Amino acid sequence: MTNSPRYGTVNTEYGVKLATTPPEEDGPVWMVNLMKYREVADYTDGREATISGREADDIYTPVDSLAAVGAELVFAGDVDQQLLGDETVWDRVAIVKYPTRKSFIDMQSLPSFQESHQHKDAGMEFTIVMGGQPMTLPSAPAGFEAAEWTDVPHPPTGDDGPAMVVHILRFHDVEEGHATPTHMEQYQSEAAKVALGHGVQTHAWFAIEGTILGDGRVWHQARFNLFPSKAAFMAVVMDPARLEAQKEHRETAIADTYTMIVRPTLDRLTASSSSEA
Repeated sequence: MTNSPRYGTVNTEYGVKLATTPPEEDGPVWMVNLMKYREVADYTDGREATISGREADDIYTPVDSLAAVGAELVFAGDVDQQLLGDETVWDRVAIVKYPTRKSFIDMQSLPSFQESHQHKDAGMEFTIVMGGQPMTLPSAPAGFEAAEWTDVPHPPTGDDGPAMVVHILRFHDVEEGHATPTHMEQYQSEAAKVALGHGVQTHAWFAIEGTILGDGRVWHQARFNLFPSKAAFMAVVMDPARLEAQKEHRETAIADTYTMIVRPTLDRLTASSSSEA
């Protein structure tokens, strides 16, 4: 990945790290992908496209190339609603687990990958791809535990099933991205007291070690929290105690964010990351 594609700018410094980490120090990396599609696929060879950007990206999905380097898709979902973030409105979120950082680089040179990449280039308007490591999930505050989904005010239904709330976070005054500021920890503790009563599960959190493709911004964490329904999420959002904690602590801690409600189509996150944290 020496040259930047049309849909983002390559971070060469992080690319060098991915390519040159010594084998004895290397290990799994989870690549978090935020994807924005073209309305109509745009092939550079001039062919007339009759498919959408999303459909072109579906053709691209490099299953064989991933398998060749020992990687696997562990999460995919469509963005139902974007609540916070800049003018980019994302369409899909996905996570690929690679066995090593170098395997991510090795995949780029595979003939099968290079052949399929024309479809990604045609379909993708913009993307952010971040390398992350699983974080140890916070314990529930004393005296609180997650309610069973059968007992919550807003359980999953046929019209409103499980909703993954994805937070992409950049904090004030954090250099490496592996620490959570005190104000954010305080917010988490107060918000959890509300969220647990609605059956919310802290599903998987990642400390971002670098962004290989994007717009030059630095990100620190990617958090995936599973709600029994979108209605459950909205109930938590509007709770007065959580709103007070947000104003006092969350807004102080966060410098930039995307917050999205994502409907999972594939979810192997817990199995892929729990043993690594």
